[in-house]
Amino acid sequence: MDSSLASVLLAPLSLALLGVCVGSFLNVVIHRLPLMLEMGWRQESADLLGVKVDASLDEVTLSKPRSRCPYCKHAIRWHENVPVLSYLLLKGRCASCSHRISPRYPLIEILTGLLFGLIGWRFGSTPTALLWCGFAAVLVALAGIDWDTTLLPDNMTLPLLWAGLMASALGWTIELPQALWGAIAGYLSLWSIYWIFKLATGKEGMGFGDFKLLAATGAWLGIKMLLPIVLAASLIGAVVGIAMKMSAALREGRYVPFGPFLAGAALVVMLAGEGRVLNWLGWT
Repeated sequence: MDSSLASVLLAPLSLALLGVCVGSFLNVVIHRLPLMLEMGWRQESADLLGVKVDASLDEVTLSKPRSRCPYCKHAIRWHENVPVLSYLLLKGRCASCSHRISPRYPLIEILTGLLFGLIGWRFGSTPTALLWCGFAAVLVALAGIDWDTTLLPDNMTLPLLWAGLMASALGWTIELPQALWGAIAGYLSLWSIYWIFKLATGKEGMGFGDFKLLAATGAWLGIKMLLPIVLAASLIGAVVGIAMKMSAALREGRYVPFGPFLAGAALVVMLAGEGRVLNWLGWT
């Protein structure tokens, strides 16, 4: 690719516009991937039990069925699905029944666009910036899914882990020993905390998906960044959890998922850079 063309296509503004479009797709992933997993589990259970799954249930994939209003079933037309802009023109309501559309859809689009733009500013107009954009997009999707369902799907966390190790091995990100030990320490650290907490209280404090997510972020950001990520995620998660408990937004017996805070902390660390994070903590 010509360097002048690359500087335009990979400029922060261009990446921000790309991010807004990717954010629209991430909304689909966040909503539909848990449904797809549920369908797969139902089919596996039916096969084990030797029973048939209800054939009347619609198959859900990332591409079908066509997006519809959940209230009036109005099929969303292309001009009603333009990221952010359509939401503003429709004033946040369905074009058919005028029911309110969740503001989360444009917020995720804007968030992803902002992250892509900041990555372009942080890493410059290079192919490496696209790599980190992919990292950010997966974390946004995982955060949304975990917040909705308290699930961190293996078919996202494990590819993210292997992609981090491969990118390191190819010399695109951090040094391979840092990535390898980051993945190992990321998994084992939360695994150890899980078992200590369970043996002490008889309860599960987190899910296995959290181990894999921290391992994946360790593969991308290195072992030195694990403690800052966990500290930031724990602090913010505790504050949010207490606030939700006090406002009765958190139902009895439920808990605040840890994954969104791990993902958010990893994104902040990535954008800040290792040197700045260590300097903040006084570890340099």
